[in-house]
Amino acid sequence: MESSKNLIELLLSKIEEYGLTTYELTKLKLLKNTVVIVPSILSRLIVVLVFFTFILILSIGIAFFLGDLLGKIYYGFFIIALFYFIAGFVFHFFLHKWIKKPVGNIIIKEILQ
Repeated sequence: MESSKNLIELLLSKIEEYGLTTYELTKLKLLKNTVVIVPSILSRLIVVLVFFTFILILSIGIAFFLGDLLGKIYYGFFIIALFYFIAGFVFHFFLHKWIKKPVGNIIIKEILQ
């Protein structure tokens, strides 16, 4: 009876040790993936932010230029707004699937590396 009690205690301690080891391994794998993914996303986000700022300033300049040509400054802003509305419409309905799949593949590749 005493030896079976010792075996059960030994088995329970091994199970506990296995669980803790598995938990630590999972934490380390998650940390590794986080260390790989976060800098990649952050660097791409910075590039997108710089590009967005460039487009914004360029759009304001073009709007002022068109408004000056047309005689009223706000006409230029209306034209630029209309351009972005049409571009957004085309992007949403026609180009969305061409962008969604490659971006999804990039994210999956980064996660699985």
